[in-house]
Amino acid sequence: MPVNEPLPRRLLAEALGTGVLLATVVGSGIMAERLAGGNAAIALLGNTIPTSAILVVLILIFGPVSGAHFNPAVTAAFAVRREMSGGDTMLYVLAQIAGGLAGVWIAHAMFEMPLWQVSQHVRSGHAQWLSEAVATFGLLLTIFGCVARRPAAVAYAVGLYITAAYWFTASTSFANPAVTIGRALTDTFSGIAPAGVPGFVAAQLAGMALASAAARVLWPASS
Repeated sequence: MPVNEPLPRRLLAEALGTGVLLATVVGSGIMAERLAGGNAAIALLGNTIPTSAILVVLILIFGPVSGAHFNPAVTAAFAVRREMSGGDTMLYVLAQIAGGLAGVWIAHAMFEMPLWQVSQHVRSGHAQWLSEAVATFGLLLTIFGCVARRPAAVAYAVGLYITAAYWFTASTSFANPAVTIGRALTDTFSGIAPAGVPGFVAAQLAGMALASAAARVLWPASS
């Protein structure tokens, strides 16, 4: 999703967008767990709907400014397609991670919880890693396919995909290295223990690479 805005404006949009995304993921997870009465399925649904909904909103408002990546895997994929320079790619990733961490801390503050936390929620193993590769592969294919044929549908397609992927993947579809890092610093419903972060990120990048290769075959004119 190429854009022509000045770099500082794009970086601000990426930081804000990723921050709001993480505040929504973590905040809705806290609220869902508190209200679900121990029902894990209801809690997951309460986490899924706000996350998917805010993605639609964020992509619609920030897409014209920065491309609305909010995800280092998405940024890396566009760099592979030579639509992002190396320097811009690194700055996007840093903005996304910084914004994501700020979003986690804001969520903690809103619920009167300690700002600094480290997750104890173990998420690891081959099934989890495969889930993250599949989740990221599908997310990137959704983006590439819409950019190639239905650009106006990107926001809605991404929101719907994440809604589905929360439920059909064993990992509940993090599909985003910045989100994964941020969620390591919340010991709440949506957290992931730091030891699980490298495996998740590696799987996400593998899914991104596979999706980039598939997109070149499926939509060659736009790759």
